[in-house]
Amino acid sequence: MKRTVKILFAVAITLLILVGSIAVGSVNLTPGQVAEILMAKLSGKSGTIDPNLSAIVWGMRFPRAVLAFLTGAALSASGTVMQSILKNSLASSYTLGVSSGASLCAALVMVTGVTFPLLGSLFTLPAAGFAGGLATVFLALAFAARLDSKMENQTVILVGMVFSLFVNAILTLITALSREHLQQMVFWQMGGFTGRNWSHVAVMCPVLVLSMLALQRFTTEMDIMSFGEEQAMSIGVDLKRVKLLLIGIAALLTGTAVSLVGVIGFVDPDATINVIRDGKLVEKRHFTLPERIVNVLKCRNPRCITTVEPGLDQVFFLSDRESHTYRCLYCEAKAER
Repeated sequence: MKRTVKILFAVAITLLILVGSIAVGSVNLTPGQVAEILMAKLSGKSGTIDPNLSAIVWGMRFPRAVLAFLTGAALSASGTVMQSILKNSLASSYTLGVSSGASLCAALVMVTGVTFPLLGSLFTLPAAGFAGGLATVFLALAFAARLDSKMENQTVILVGMVFSLFVNAILTLITALSREHLQQMVFWQMGGFTGRNWSHVAVMCPVLVLSMLALQRFTTEMDIMSFGEEQAMSIGVDLKRVKLLLIGIAALLTGTAVSLVGVIGFVDPDATINVIRDGKLVEKRHFTLPERIVNVLKCRNPRCITTVEPGLDQVFFLSDRESHTYRCLYCEAKAER
C-alpha cells in the first residue's frame, strides 16, 4: 500500500512539473488551457482550439518537456550503471569522456561547416556528437584493456579521466582559434532544449527503451559487482564481458542524450544500506543499484559461499515487498525476516 501511494505521488508530481513547464513562457497559459490542448491533440479533435496556442504547446513546449524527461532518465540510468560497476560514488555518465568527445566533434562540425547529405543540417551536429562520444569511450576502453587485461575499476576510471582531459585540451585549442564560432560552441557545451522538436524525441525514445530493457537483464550482475570484483568473480560473473556490455549501453544512453541536447549536468541517485555482521552494524554502504537492497540476514543454505567464507557480507535483497520474502545475493536461497 505504501509503495502504491509513493508511486501515485511521484506520478502526480511529475504531471504537475510537466504541465508547469509547458504553461510558463513568453506566452503564459493556464493549466486548464494546457490540458485542453493536449487532450484535443491526443484525441484528434482540435477544431475549437486556438491554432496559435496549439502550435506553442504541441509544436514547441511539449516536445521539449518530453525530451527533457527522457534525457534525465537516460543520464540517471547510465550514471547508475557507471557507479554500480566502477564502485565509485564520483563516477558519472561522463566519466569515460563521452561529453568531451561529443563536444570536440560538434566543435569540428561548427568550425568546418560540414553537412552530411543523408542527415541534413538538422541532425549533422547530433550525429557528429554521438559518433565522437562513443569513439572516445571505446578508445578509452581499448587503451584500458591493453594496460590491464582484467580491466579493474581504478584503471578504467583513470584512463577515462586522462582521455577526457586530453580531448578537452584539444577542444580548448579549437575554441581559442575559432573566435567567430565561440558563442555557438559555448552554447552547445552548456546544453539546452531550444529548437528541439518531435523528431529529436523520436530518436531519444527508442534508444532509451531498448537500453533500459537491456539493462534489466544485468541487474543481478550489477548487484553482485557492487560488492567487489573478487566476490563477483568467485560467484562466476564474467567481469570483462559484463563491464564492456554495461559501459557500452551507458555510453549509448549518454552519447545519444549529449548529441541531441548538448552537455547536461548529471545528478546521481544513490541509496544507503546497513551492512551487519554477527548482529552488529559494522558499515554503512552507498549503492546505486537497480534492485533494492533492504536488509542483511544470515543465509540458511549450507552450500552457500557465505558459509564457506564467513567474512563475506551476507546481504539479501527484497524480492516481494508484500510478503516480505528475501533472497540471498549469492545463492538466491529464500530467507525469512
